[in-house]
Amino acid sequence: MTNTPEKSRLFQPARLGALALPNRLVMAPLTRNRAGADGVPQPVMATYYAQRASAGLIIAEATTPNAVGQTYPNIPGIHDDAQVAGWRQVTDAVRAAGGRMFVQLQHGGRAGHPDNSGLVPVAPSPVPLPETIHTPGGRKDAVVPKAMSLDDIRSTVADFATAARNAVDAGFAGVEVHAANGHLLHQFMARNTNHRTDAYGGSVAGRIRFVVEVVRAVAAAVGPERVGLRVSPGVTVNGIDEGDTDDIYPALVDALADTGLAYLHYVFADPDQPLFQEVRKAWPGSLVANPNLGWGGPLPADGGKEAGERLLAAGADLISLGRAFLANPDLVERLRTGAPLNPLRDEGWMYVGGETGYTDYPTLAV
Repeated sequence: MTNTPEKSRLFQPARLGALALPNRLVMAPLTRNRAGADGVPQPVMATYYAQRASAGLIIAEATTPNAVGQTYPNIPGIHDDAQVAGWRQVTDAVRAAGGRMFVQLQHGGRAGHPDNSGLVPVAPSPVPLPETIHTPGGRKDAVVPKAMSLDDIRSTVADFATAARNAVDAGFAGVEVHAANGHLLHQFMARNTNHRTDAYGGSVAGRIRFVVEVVRAVAAAVGPERVGLRVSPGVTVNGIDEGDTDDIYPALVDALADTGLAYLHYVFADPDQPLFQEVRKAWPGSLVANPNLGWGGPLPADGGKEAGERLLAAGADLISLGRAFLANPDLVERLRTGAPLNPLRDEGWMYVGGETGYTDYPTLAV
């Protein structure tokens, strides 16, 4: 039986590292393509995030730690001074509205294109994305990525650490390392994208090594209490086929259990799934669970509230929601009071730039 809004644990306070959160609802990172062509966050992004500051925590959208890691057009970066200054305006606005904010660090790996970054994408092995990719000139075939050398791996680990320091300088409370959804770190973990025969391939221990090194470097740079890790066990987006999902994630949790990270973020979590239960039991820190509400299609009328409550009952500490926050700047209040949710507009408005479908969703007070 679903809890009443007054009793729901979703609205109880929590702690995450050094942060005191007023509720357990997390705004999941959501690509919106509103940065400039140079990766600099625009003023409209400050408005958008400040509107959603009532979330217990906002995790800002996928942000690139270096130039070659760019995925699509108008994706923000955090690897030069102008980008850091642009993000500082966003974090200032969110703090002024009473919010708390991490940023997600995402390297696209093979999910990139020279027309977007000006560079040939890099990946664990020269295996191209099996689909087209969005560019300023329309959708184009993916290119064969450059297999990363050991020097490339070392420099990329260093870039993640530098990006984390930049994020703290930009006013973020912390960073989330993105090892999910078929991007670079996930590509290292998956058998179909990692054909390496060196220490970063082959066995499960080899395929998780890069992720472990990135996370430990980021934690050393800014403190583990400022660092989260996002994973998506079994998710096949961007052509990923892990091959041995049930072995990868227990090994990854074991390799990072001593780090003292702020959280582990489990995407498309199902409380009845044995792997979710195993990860929850083994992970010693906070677990953020993102309910499995399906890719696209209509949201449930409650935006995922009931699914989130089931995950809390199964041991999650915080619940991340994505599309419900897109359409409802005041989602926390709507869920708390049982008010109806705004419908999500056609997906075409998500990525076109400007205010429409971005900052113009109404609140209950309007």
